[in-house]
This record gives sequence, structure tokens and C-alpha cells, in this order.
Amino acid sequence: MTSLVHQDLAGGVATVTLDSPSNRNALSARLLAELKERLSWALAEPGCRVIVLTATGPVFCSGADLKEQRASREGGKAPVTASLPEIFTLLWESPKPVVCRLNGTARAGGLGLVASCDFAVAPLSASFAFTEVRLGVVPAMISVPVLRRLDPRAAAEYFLTGEVFDAARAAEIGLLSRAVPEEELDATVAHYAEMLAKGGPEALAITKRLVREVPALPFGEGLRRMTELSAERFASEEGQEGIAAFWEKRPPKWAPR
Repeated sequence: MTSLVHQDLAGGVATVTLDSPSNRNALSARLLAELKERLSWALAEPGCRVIVLTATGPVFCSGADLKEQRASREGGKAPVTASLPEIFTLLWESPKPVVCRLNGTARAGGLGLVASCDFAVAPLSASFAFTEVRLGVVPAMISVPVLRRLDPRAAAEYFLTGEVFDAARAAEIGLLSRAVPEEELDATVAHYAEMLAKGGPEALAITKRLVREVPALPFGEGLRRMTELSAERFASEEGQEGIAAFWEKRPPKWAPR
């Protein structure tokens, strides 16, 4: 049986690729199971410093496999997308930075994958839509990562209307990090991966949490906790190595060779 998700490791970058172009990389039960397996591999792989999530074909992900979803409901089985929360969590809480390289268009559930990654880069030709309400359903599970990215007014606009919007608009409202010409896509993703690999692995994991958690802290408590964390990191083995490498004008031990 042909795999629907592939994995590759080169230069510290683990690339996880959705490969079901015949149904526009729809979120079928088998694709989700394989995606979970490949992401778990990347997270456990010592040689992986950065994860890139991408896909084959003209569409990154069209959302839930509606044909399979309908058959599952008629058969009294659990929804096909029941494992999506676990996958969103793997991406969101990954201690390793995750870059989403959108090869093209994304819809509905596919946008949950995009929003769960730390960075998202798409070609200007890509389009996006939260189509759930037009099917009489709601963007429920994906709202958890997506609403942490989108401007609130934009979220209301596109969640409620289901209107298609382009990549430039997606970047403007926070769904994407960058929207670039198609010929610049790979170079932009490679730039992110290269920059991320220069950071200390522990420092990157902790900084990911800072970005999510610090804005919700009361100002005084935030300063107190961050003062303690700053002292811990300067005294840490990784912090000491980074400072020594700076003064000795050499790459730190974790830097790609």
C-alpha cells in the first residue's frame, strides 16, 4: 500500500509531506494516522532540529475527507477527523520549530494544520477559505489554533462568510508568516530553517512557550517569572556554551555542521 505521508531528514531538517494529491490531500483516517506517525518520528529523531510540513500537488490540504466522513457517520463510527486535536497538539507544542510550506491552496481543516505551525509560507497564487458554514457545519476544532493567529475581525469575517481570500490577505490577517512569489517559496522556507537551526534546541523550545504564555501573564508576575528564567538560562549548560562560542568566534556545539 502506497504511503500517504512521507518523511525525509537532511541537514537537520525533517520534511513531512502529505502525498494524496488525487483527493487534494484531504484529511482521511489513513492520512491522519500516517501524519501522526511521521510527526512523532520527527519529534523523537535526535538529528532533527526543524520540521517542515508540506504536500504534493496543487493543493496543500482541502480539509476533511467528506466522502469518508459521511460513510463513517452512516456506519456509526467515530468521525474521521477525531484524531485532529492530537495532531494539532503535536504541532503546537512541538519543542522543535515547525515551518508549514504550503505548496498551494488550503481549505477548512487544512487551515488548522497551517495555524498549528510556528511559521507558514505560501505562494501568492494560493487561496484560502473556511468553508464549514456553507456545509452547515462549524470550524470547531480548527478554531483552537486558528483563533490564536487571526485578527478577531478577520476571523469573524471569514469564519462567518466562508469567502475565499488570497495569500496576501492571509499574511495580512496573521494566518501566514509570508506570502511570496512561487519561485521564492523554497528559498524562503530554507531561510527560515537555516535561521532556526542556529538557535539552541532548549532555548528554542522555551522561547516557543514564551510567545504563547507571556502575553497572558499579569505584568508584574511576568517580569518576576521572566527574570528568574533569564538567570536560569544564562547559567544553563546550553547558555554557557552559546556565550563561550560567541567569545571564541566559533559555532556553538548545536549549530549545523
